[in-house]
Amino acid sequence: MEDVGKNLQKIMNHGNYQERYEEMMAAVLADSDVQDFLEKNADRLTDEDIVRSYSKLYEFVKEKRKFQVQDATMLAPGYEPQLTLNYHYVDVAYVPTDELLKKREQEEIRQRIQTYDIPKDVRNAMMKTVHRTPERTQIILQILQFVKDYAADPQNFHKGLYLAGDVGRGKTYLLGAMANELAQRGFQTMLVHYPTFSYNVKRGIADNSVNEKIEPIKKAPILVLDDVGADAITSWTRDEVFGVILQYRMQEELPTFFTSNMTMESLEKFLTLTRDGDEPLKAKRIMERIRYLAKELVLQGPNLRNPS
Repeated sequence: MEDVGKNLQKIMNHGNYQERYEEMMAAVLADSDVQDFLEKNADRLTDEDIVRSYSKLYEFVKEKRKFQVQDATMLAPGYEPQLTLNYHYVDVAYVPTDELLKKREQEEIRQRIQTYDIPKDVRNAMMKTVHRTPERTQIILQILQFVKDYAADPQNFHKGLYLAGDVGRGKTYLLGAMANELAQRGFQTMLVHYPTFSYNVKRGIADNSVNEKIEPIKKAPILVLDDVGADAITSWTRDEVFGVILQYRMQEELPTFFTSNMTMESLEKFLTLTRDGDEPLKAKRIMERIRYLAKELVLQGPNLRNPS
């Protein structure tokens, strides 16, 4: 931070310093905010106190002018300088502006939403921008009901949703909007594009980082698994990745949401057939966990991504 006292000393070290110094301080003392402050504190500040505070008064006037024009060279950008009394000495306090506080609040909200290969429009989705049609109304209401119930009682288990429907129906966007609603209320959500995550977990075998990749997904306070069933399934990814995540979340009763182009019935058939053969019992176990965690809803309506 700039040393205002040294700045004043530089001025005084030049020729006619006393005259220039007196002119400068006369201008500072003529500032309306300085006059109001000194008048308000006249019973607590002697003339000597004011003289000893010249450097702070100078700093205040200089920074106030920069603040008024939003000069980038301000000592504390985003903070408004205000005069304050520090015993028998004038000081300058820098108070965050409403705009800065709002930016901080929005940043805190954004940090409550973690994403894994999720599009920007989904990350910024809000309920007020959600496309509303008769087919979507009941699903929107159920999402809002979850937000309300969870916010009222986050300690107990709240069943999530399994949103099925064709490509482009806005399933992920709806749950992105839900995540923002929850973030506004102080709750964290993780949105994960499951095919990308599954691919990266498989790559983690080489460097023994599989568990490291799974842990944050498994333990997310609220989890959205997006595009389930869109990846090439193996018995290992089904049982040791997907199954492990679901088992933990079921045991810990952590809210879990899914989006898929498949209904639950279709997903069970998909999970049955792997490169290792036909394994209906293992697929059934996975689906039992999903059904425990989420209620199935099918999203109808037009393709919002590529409207005809």
